[in-house]
Amino acid sequence: MIFNSIEFAFFLVIVFFIYWVLLKKDLNLQNLFLLISSYFFYGWWNWKFLTLIAFSSLTDYLVGRQLGKSQNQSTRKGLLLISILINLGLLGFFKYYNFFAQNFVDAFLFFGSKVSLSSLQIVLPVGISFYTFQTMSYTIDVYRKKINPCKDYIAFFAFVSFFPQLVAGPIERAGHLLPQFLKARFFDYKIAVSGIRIILWGLFKKMVIADNAAMIVDGIFNDYSTQSPLSLSIGILFFAFQIYGDFSGYSDIAIGISRLFGFDLMSNFRFPYLSSNISEFWKRWHISLSSWFKDYLYIPLGGNRKGKWFSLINVLIVFLVSGFWHGANWTFIIWGLINGLLYVPLYISKGIKDEEFTQLRLTNLPKILFTFILVGFGWVYFRSPSVYDANQYLIHLFTGSGSAMYFSSSSKHLLVSLICLIGIAIILIVEIRYSRLKKGEVTLSNFQLILLSLLLLFMAAFKNPISFIYFQF
Repeated sequence: MIFNSIEFAFFLVIVFFIYWVLLKKDLNLQNLFLLISSYFFYGWWNWKFLTLIAFSSLTDYLVGRQLGKSQNQSTRKGLLLISILINLGLLGFFKYYNFFAQNFVDAFLFFGSKVSLSSLQIVLPVGISFYTFQTMSYTIDVYRKKINPCKDYIAFFAFVSFFPQLVAGPIERAGHLLPQFLKARFFDYKIAVSGIRIILWGLFKKMVIADNAAMIVDGIFNDYSTQSPLSLSIGILFFAFQIYGDFSGYSDIAIGISRLFGFDLMSNFRFPYLSSNISEFWKRWHISLSSWFKDYLYIPLGGNRKGKWFSLINVLIVFLVSGFWHGANWTFIIWGLINGLLYVPLYISKGIKDEEFTQLRLTNLPKILFTFILVGFGWVYFRSPSVYDANQYLIHLFTGSGSAMYFSSSSKHLLVSLICLIGIAIILIVEIRYSRLKKGEVTLSNFQLILLSLLLLFMAAFKNPISFIYFQF
């Protein structure tokens, strides 16, 4: 079940009605109903994987309770280790077993030896990377005594599996989201309307930009060897906005749906393509993951407490792990390394600071364009099926050996390309306008919402729903 499907529309209406009309006076029943609804939502893909999320939730709930009872440091470390090993063990097996098995075999072949290690037909559970990090952060924060252990197991299970952000984030911290399950919630018309506005804006990003861009991007990347430099450049541009429209669109929809049920989720994107350098980009892009790695990997590694060169190594480790988190492929590792290396000069010159974002001015336009180009080159590795294909894509881009123009090869492709360009222009205009506001949230007028709703209904009538990119991570 995906947000842009008719099945989810019916699901949302039914859940909303029962939640606010039939259960509005009982917090425990609301939480239980959200838990059941979330498990139904997740089980729509494959009900067998419900045991994984339930087991992960139960493990961290019990570990958290024991951490709250124990004052012995060795015992506490042991409990935390149990949580980390179980969660990362499940994530590692389902997501990375075949990757390590294949590279283990390849390493022996490189040295002239042959070993046999069978790969497994493993189906990656949807959203496992997201909910694993969310529930792990809970036990780590309880261990650090930043939050108290949760005694309400229904509320905790609902927190881990909360359906709006279960599959692709934002990756919420227990200190922010879990208390919202423990206090009474009341319907607020203004908050609900703001949620609907965000949902529609997210659907615009997904259905109008991301889904249309995917058609052109797939054609160009699948046949890059014959494409002209202009066509390959269009492929990079469209993929940059495809992944942004797809992922930030999901986050917007998740935030909006959560508001319908009285919950507040953290902002996951803040106009990242208006960044004037790579450091700023990573403070605006997938904020929940970037901040997670900062708090639970970079700082535990030593952060910047051991001098600039040790902290520089920590920065590179974080980028490499972040790349690997995205997928079991060398392309993601290289993508993480590229971003880490692009980050290094800024880090050496400025260090890591929590400064405000650069104020948008015309004089910053060259820096913004340069940053976008650097990010775009990295996206080539993220999108390509192999490092070889990514390298060849860039080689063909700069050598100009091809002459085909995929986006104008047919009237349909040309029309889709024009729709994408218009959509990109709209996004940039809107985001430039709202980036000047402190909150940085897009709030469209009623007239704009009506036009947007009609456009989305038109798109839905002629296109089948396409899954979100980050479901595979």
